[in-house]
Amino acid sequence: MNTIILKQGRERSLLRRHPWIFSGAIARLIGEPESGETVEVVSHERKFLGWGAYSPISQIRVRIWSFSRGENIDSSFFAKRIHNAVTLREALHLPQESSACRLVCAEGDGLPGVIVDRYSNFIVCQFLSAGAERWKEAIVNSLQKIIEVRGIYERSDVNVRKKEGLRPIKGPLWGEEPPGPVVIDELGVNFLVDIINGHKTGFYLDQRINRQLVRHYSYGKDVLNCFAYTGGFGLAALKGGAKSVTNVEEVAGLHDMIEKNLMMNEFSQDCCTNLRADVFKLLRQYETEGRNFDLIVLDPPKFVEAQSHLLHASRGYKDINRLAFKLLRPQGLLFTFSCSGLMKMDLFQKIVADAAIDAGSDAMIRQWLGQSPDHPVKLHIPESHYLKGLLIQTAASS
Repeated sequence: MNTIILKQGRERSLLRRHPWIFSGAIARLIGEPESGETVEVVSHERKFLGWGAYSPISQIRVRIWSFSRGENIDSSFFAKRIHNAVTLREALHLPQESSACRLVCAEGDGLPGVIVDRYSNFIVCQFLSAGAERWKEAIVNSLQKIIEVRGIYERSDVNVRKKEGLRPIKGPLWGEEPPGPVVIDELGVNFLVDIINGHKTGFYLDQRINRQLVRHYSYGKDVLNCFAYTGGFGLAALKGGAKSVTNVEEVAGLHDMIEKNLMMNEFSQDCCTNLRADVFKLLRQYETEGRNFDLIVLDPPKFVEAQSHLLHASRGYKDINRLAFKLLRPQGLLFTFSCSGLMKMDLFQKIVADAAIDAGSDAMIRQWLGQSPDHPVKLHIPESHYLKGLLIQTAASS
């Protein structure tokens, strides 16, 4: 048996059920495990702690599959975990709300490195760690048996795999390949999802509950949707009766998807403007022109890829939120987000507060926002709470 022996005192995080073991916590490795192979993890005193997947290159050297000594890490283990994850989504009534949801959310469902999303009749998988890659076949076989779909597609074309010594890869895993963009329904709003080439696995499923909230508050409002991607928040605002929506997205090809989504939902083109522009530059231009809005959504891409980037990212978040406050009308609403796992909520709140002060805006927090419930947050794994957001309301005019 390949065994990882930890340094004295380094078992504390595992006793609190956190599944990551960093290379610096390891005192000794007994055996020569291959990448992704299951290893036994024991304390310095040789007390059993868990079964985990070994990654010889990653800084996270082991990711724990199970803390139970009597549990075997085999095909039936993955089938059980996947079944439990799917059952959880059914209990949340997500299939009734949308034809798309996250079925397996890595550590949140006890399967580190495994992402499984469903888009109508297709499943999209990401295998982000050495352990997930090693058990890929077993995971795909389980998905075939548990969920009835037309095809399973892989989107492991992400840079994080390089940290695990794995090359980016994408392509069909089973059944049919998606013939093109797939149509999903989210509470009566239809979206085209590009499974093969879209961001992440094709769509930002983690923002579902926040799109519903924007929809709720949009009636009669002028809405600015920044970093629009394929128009998710903008379409939600139109469904909620927004007076006007301006979608801003820098990537040219995405504007075709926004236009197609508008036509598919039969929304009037007259009340929607789609702009290709750098958001930072456009907001500065709007400030100069005296433009303003009732509701603004800031959902930028990940600014923080490493701890060393945190200071620079904080400046970016502050700048863009300051500009948004400048453009909000009295009693305006700001939906502002960070999807960077390294950005903690208390720091994000402080950055937004400082931005409001610099903008001369008196504002209050109406609601703390987070990821949709099909992206579960484990109580003992704070990193699983990666999407942070605030719903801010500016004060009435004096």
